[in-house]
Amino acid sequence: MNDTTPASLAGARVRAVLADDERLMREQLRSRLTEAWPDLDIVAEAKNGLEAVELVKQHKPDLVFLDIRMPGLTGVDAARQIAQLPDAGDDDSWLVPEIVFITAYDQYAVEAFEQGVADYVLKPAERERLLVTVERIKKRLAARDNGNGGENSPAAAPATAPLQQLLHKLSAQLNPGGTPAYLQWIQATVGQAIQMIPVEDVLFFISDEKYTRVQTATLEALIRKPIKELVDELDPALFWQIHRSTLVNVKAIAGITRDFRGRQLVGIKGSNEKLEVSRSYTQLFKGM
Repeated sequence: MNDTTPASLAGARVRAVLADDERLMREQLRSRLTEAWPDLDIVAEAKNGLEAVELVKQHKPDLVFLDIRMPGLTGVDAARQIAQLPDAGDDDSWLVPEIVFITAYDQYAVEAFEQGVADYVLKPAERERLLVTVERIKKRLAARDNGNGGENSPAAAPATAPLQQLLHKLSAQLNPGGTPAYLQWIQATVGQAIQMIPVEDVLFFISDEKYTRVQTATLEALIRKPIKELVDELDPALFWQIHRSTLVNVKAIAGITRDFRGRQLVGIKGSNEKLEVSRSYTQLFKGM
């Protein structure tokens, strides 16, 4: 087994990166985690969000603890970058790590985290709450590699809301009044012409190395904006990321099937197109 094989696949110890700009908080959390979760290995510690992203690239952990407020790059911004790491979408040996936010503010830990897409630790790290967090993370790590549902199931509400929805909500709480409006129009190239496409008409976006394909029911267009930028500019309640290179309009989902390799495929209403769901995003359709 190599150093980056996920613990959830190999039955090995769970590997984590811990990021907090307060040294005493890192030491306390490491100590409490050692008590609550003996099988957890904290493989690296970061003092800010930029370090956290680099350490995740380097170590490819199963789990990341991120302080919400850090200098330079907040925990929320770091989580955005981690979710878009190149290896996360296509490499079958590693999934996007589970995210646990560290916060001293209860308002960040009530409504947003009730969705279950990420967890939280309140400062100071109380043993009782940490035990609850640990049990939830263990279940998530075990569940994300299990099979999900049968074929030809109709699209329905997922078991957990997309991570991007949570990150948008946390960004709004961290910066009230400063959240930009979501994109309403896409300016795209159609043949030799430039066309304005209403965002709500877009069925899906798919990127390659140079362009992003914009597909509606009646036309196909190209833009140069990558998926990692579109993710932050589109309404996360309308567009879900299902792959590092793919965003799909929730209203356009006809159903979920599986191919001969067991990979989930999203069917699009009024189209024969099938969009692959990478393993990091299969929890969106849990139980289907």
